[in-house]
Amino acid sequence: MCGRLSQYRGIHDFVAVLSTPDALLNHVGDAPLNRYNAAPTTSLAVLHQHEQRLYADNLRWGWRPHWARDRAAPINARVEKVAHGPFFRAIWRHRLIVPVDNWFEWVDAADNTRQPWLIRRADRSAVFCAAIGQFPTADREPRDDDGFVIITADSKGGMLDIHDRRPVVFSAALANEWLDPATPGERAEQMLLFEGEGSEMFEWHKVDKAVGNARNQGASLITAIP
Repeated sequence: MCGRLSQYRGIHDFVAVLSTPDALLNHVGDAPLNRYNAAPTTSLAVLHQHEQRLYADNLRWGWRPHWARDRAAPINARVEKVAHGPFFRAIWRHRLIVPVDNWFEWVDAADNTRQPWLIRRADRSAVFCAAIGQFPTADREPRDDDGFVIITADSKGGMLDIHDRRPVVFSAALANEWLDPATPGERAEQMLLFEGEGSEMFEWHKVDKAVGNARNQGASLITAIP
């Protein structure tokens, strides 16, 4: 998964799909997010649950443990290792959802350039990416090293032609189960490995190469090109 995605609808639009709008503690705001070209290290809207309340917070995309200061903070975690490897052990049980409208991947083109593609759900509904992170809660203040990583799996079907990795995306029902702190870690791992949305749920199209520059923003970046 190449690190670029869009969050342009409002947080209430995402939460409405989860059918829990009355329980939301919103630190993101009510306006449309308007992030058409979000890059790693920027703050994105995320959802997490604490003591039966759903929270919407802005959180930096990228995280590393305190003992790994000699490397850049990863933005993704491989599903094959995330539950048992030492790198993400401290945050494995700190589950969250990154709600997005789409993400981008780049493919080598015939003219020796890289062509960006946009990937989204075929029904244009919210994409709920499974993630883990370090984030503030009602009983823990924000820290400078707070952040999150999106969990990725092998691509299958036609999506494999675009990129060999993809985020693990859950249906609304599974997203709620993932967020629930009462969901055991063993169950969460099984969800990641076997219950993510398949490639048949998505569509993709080429977009303008302007999306390659993170300073470029705006709805034109998600428009299909021939």
